[in-house]
Amino acid sequence: MKIIIVGTAYPYRGGLSAFNERLAYEYLDRGDDVEIYTFTLQYPTFLFPGKTQYSDEPAPAGLVIHRRINSINPLNWVSVGREIARKRPDLLITKYWLPFMAPCLGSIERRVRRNGHTRIVSILDNVIPHEHRIGDRLFSRYFVGSTDRFVAMSRSVLDDLSLFDTKKPRRFCPHPLYDHYGDLIDKNLARQKLQIDPDGRYVLFFGFIRNYKGLDLLLDALADPRLGQRRVKLLVAGEFYGDPKPYMEQIQQLGISDRIVLCTDFIPDSQVNLYFRACDIVAQPYKSATQSGVTQIAFHFEKPMLVTNVGGLAEIVPDGKIGYVVEPDAKQIADALVRYYDGNCEAAFSAAVGEEKKKYTWDKMVDAIGTRD
Repeated sequence: MKIIIVGTAYPYRGGLSAFNERLAYEYLDRGDDVEIYTFTLQYPTFLFPGKTQYSDEPAPAGLVIHRRINSINPLNWVSVGREIARKRPDLLITKYWLPFMAPCLGSIERRVRRNGHTRIVSILDNVIPHEHRIGDRLFSRYFVGSTDRFVAMSRSVLDDLSLFDTKKPRRFCPHPLYDHYGDLIDKNLARQKLQIDPDGRYVLFFGFIRNYKGLDLLLDALADPRLGQRRVKLLVAGEFYGDPKPYMEQIQQLGISDRIVLCTDFIPDSQVNLYFRACDIVAQPYKSATQSGVTQIAFHFEKPMLVTNVGGLAEIVPDGKIGYVVEPDAKQIADALVRYYDGNCEAAFSAAVGEEKKKYTWDKMVDAIGTRD
């Protein structure tokens, strides 16, 4: 097939780029013709909460990536849509994660579908975002109306889709593994490279730091005297997407600064394996969620997980087998970590993760997307 993926890709960084690029490689491995159309402008600077949108790593080898799309220029949406329509791809695949992008992506899709040939499929991260804004539902409705069929990566998103459409074809397919972040290196070597205590007990919080991800709950949990007695430390690896001051004040007030390692710059792809392999368990204390790429990185690196019972997180983390599912509550988080360390669960849970991760392959995502017909 001839396939065009529309969405974030190099030179932009982060999980959206990683997903689209990894999906493109999967199609290339199958012998398909694949191109990616990405942005010349993704977010206006004043709307972007991080330090930079751009990667300083090498471009992904072997991928055809066109920088064409301006997310806020309607004339550009028309011209890009016409350009893609003329190429007559069998499939146009869009990744939908934020209603802000609905006018842009939906308009491109509408222009492409006029060629009478291309089938349009959207992979849904979210339909209703974690952080609500005026116009979200109106924008999502516009986008849903432009798409032929959908793949949702959590059942909660599949349910949300029904608020806007109940007739178009849709499938559920969990987020595949992020399996391109390096080797499963030895824990001691990873800790040596990160220059952290080789004998420490480390819980990892990884990814962009936003309110809904619940780092504040994890900090409160870490202050539990039982975890202090067990010398449990927290490794925070990710960039603040908001004001860091409340977190810094919380750390000081709780008196836990000596048990926290803050690595709050963006973590480049080449270093992701160090953080996951250095930790004992990955914590996702989210207050709301759909699915998370962090979970799929943890699967790849065969790390136990502690997740909260929100969105689709509990769907893929069997409680008591590869980790724990708790409510978004600091005491429940602390209780689970105490059970984990007192039960010496790391070896058994890690082995179970290694088996469980076989469910989350990229060929299953491609099968869920389907063919043109």
